[in-house]
Amino acid sequence: MSNIEALTLPVLPLPDGVVLPGMVVTIALESAHAQAAALAADEGREVLLVPKVGERYATVGTLARLESAATLPGGTKAVVVRATSRARIGAGVVGTGDGLWVTAEPLPAEPASAEAVELGRELRAALRKLLEDLGDRQARSILRSVDEDDPGALADLVGWWPELTTAQKVELLETVDVTERIRLVLGWVKSALAERELTEKIANEVRDGLDQDQREHLLRRQMEAIRKELGDEDGTDEAEGYRARIDELEAAGVDEAVVAALRKELGRFERMPAQNVERGWIQTWLDTVLDLPWTERTEDHLDVVAARAVLDADHTGLDEVKERIVEMLAVRRLRAERGIEDTGTARRRPGAILALVGPPGVGKTSLGESVARALGRRFVRVALGGVRDEAEIRGHRRTYVGAQPGRIARAMTEAGSMNPVMLLDEVDKLGADHRGDPSAALLEVLDPAQNHTFRDHYLEVDLDLSDVLFIATANVLEMIPGPLLDRLEVIHVDGYTDDEKVAIARDHLLARQIRANGLEPDEVEVREAALRTVVTGYTREAGVRELERQLGKAMRKVAVRVAGGAPTPVVVDGPDLPDLLGRRRFHAEDLADRVAVPGVATGLAVTGVGGDVLVVEATAMDGEPSLTVTGQLGDVMKESAQIALSWVRSHQAELGLEPDALQRRFHVHFPAGAVPKDGPSAGITMTTALVSLLTGRPARREVAMTGEVTLSGRVLPIGGVKQKVLAAHRFGVTEVILPARNEPDLDDLPEEVRAAVTIHLVRDVTEVLDLAL
Repeated sequence: MSNIEALTLPVLPLPDGVVLPGMVVTIALESAHAQAAALAADEGREVLLVPKVGERYATVGTLARLESAATLPGGTKAVVVRATSRARIGAGVVGTGDGLWVTAEPLPAEPASAEAVELGRELRAALRKLLEDLGDRQARSILRSVDEDDPGALADLVGWWPELTTAQKVELLETVDVTERIRLVLGWVKSALAERELTEKIANEVRDGLDQDQREHLLRRQMEAIRKELGDEDGTDEAEGYRARIDELEAAGVDEAVVAALRKELGRFERMPAQNVERGWIQTWLDTVLDLPWTERTEDHLDVVAARAVLDADHTGLDEVKERIVEMLAVRRLRAERGIEDTGTARRRPGAILALVGPPGVGKTSLGESVARALGRRFVRVALGGVRDEAEIRGHRRTYVGAQPGRIARAMTEAGSMNPVMLLDEVDKLGADHRGDPSAALLEVLDPAQNHTFRDHYLEVDLDLSDVLFIATANVLEMIPGPLLDRLEVIHVDGYTDDEKVAIARDHLLARQIRANGLEPDEVEVREAALRTVVTGYTREAGVRELERQLGKAMRKVAVRVAGGAPTPVVVDGPDLPDLLGRRRFHAEDLADRVAVPGVATGLAVTGVGGDVLVVEATAMDGEPSLTVTGQLGDVMKESAQIALSWVRSHQAELGLEPDALQRRFHVHFPAGAVPKDGPSAGITMTTALVSLLTGRPARREVAMTGEVTLSGRVLPIGGVKQKVLAAHRFGVTEVILPARNEPDLDDLPEEVRAAVTIHLVRDVTEVLDLAL
């Protein structure tokens, strides 16, 4: 080989590949060296292909001839080269032209030895076996084209194998001796065959394991059948327990669809192996459905007199609600006595879905439990405040991890009866977001024409809710969606008079607080004058929650005295309250002092906590004529202020005002600016305040008013009359001005309030001014 003349050749570097003799490849010309080498080869010279492995170039390269030029997608230039033989790279680097040039000694193919030929046959057989396992027909045809007398070419053919790394291909290129080259490649092929055999063995073992599991499952089933035949189980088998419960439901006449669904899931449960995760899900579903009280119903107490006595014992007042419950009982009793049956596909039951609407603390929630006691039914409460997910009502699909039935179905299980009294608490506090609208899901629950086939997403069987007495509670009627409100029979619980609060404190709250604070009834005596003082001087609310808190505070102070050895009974009278509760918080003259100057009038409003007294203040100052309205008001109330000022401007002469009296800046303010306010019912109050300011006539201290005003001066009706008049009574107002068209609402007022408060019904704002100023 030393007689072979060394060549000076341009280098075409291969940064990520190896080209072996006999290959025809396309090489991209991405570097300046590669472009210079291709240009030199185009002039009739050979090029040396040198691969790179790691941080070094190979010591042996490949001589190649340029066949043609090409352009790759994207515009990159490339050349097609044919590799002819190996060449050993010399130690020197020369620079006879552009790019990188080196000296190289060609290494022509040598005749194969007998050992090389024998190893080549073994390599050919191993390659054939590997290619058959891989199913590569094209590679097998190329293998047949290689001459058996040229084992070196056969070894180089393995350079196409994609599983070889770049380092292995460089090692193959640098192995010049044919025998060593074949031995190297043969080792790689045998190693690959061994790995494939191991992989196949593992796969077979896995398949055998699965077959073994199936055999074990079959044997387990056979063993269970044998145990059943021998009578060794004594009914303790889970599946048998479920089957017995399902048979009981079928015998009791439960809907066929429910029984069929239970039997279907029980069949799946029996067929599944114990290790299957889904078996646990099915078992949970079976437990949930079978725990529902499909066959349980309580007998209604249809004694009307006894039911009214229970309601009266539990709650003072609330006559409208009590009358409605008694009416329902009377209808049920007559239908039962006269054998009147339900007809039609919509199984409508006698009764209704009630909605108790009113301020907090008036007894809406506790009334539900009292109704259940009066009817002899079981009671269950479903708290809906803050619920935002529709699945909370209708349940989750069983495909979800941790799925469970909705609150309605869970409440039925908790009640243990198909005809409980179910209290849906705070339906006006339901929310809605991307998870759905729970109030929409309640539409089916609260519709007597649909709820006999209520379907929970988790149960997936019909649940009959037609015997359930639903009682919904809410604070603000306007917050209940229209379609849901349409399904409810609304009963307004508007609050209590002072006399009713005193009676509630005496008959219910005081005894409860005495027990709660560890006292005995004979250790404390609270006189009625003290209770009335607590009602009028320490609380001012529609309900009685704050009243109970104040009584609890007083009883705690009494408990301290009793524990300290004070003589009993401890008497609590009106003069004792400052020592027990602190100074008085409310005075009847507070409101009168606020309206003692011109420009202030007293209005009435309804808030989320009941009726309230609303003071309106007006003032004027020099400047460009304008109107400013403050107090966190809604658009409707701001428009009412504009209407009030426009009416005053248009009736300036009738009111006896100077021509320039209205050419000023006016400011109307509603104190308690942090509380949102809206609605048209303060229209006559703002008109009265403006006229009072302009005429200098203060409003009468004992008068409060409510009503919407129009540009023509008409007074239109408003809502919440009872709550507003009760609030006026609590604040010591003795005269109330109402729109004439609200006269029918006066029938709802308690007799003691009608006797204490004079009601003036007006049709025009001029009548308001005559009464109020």
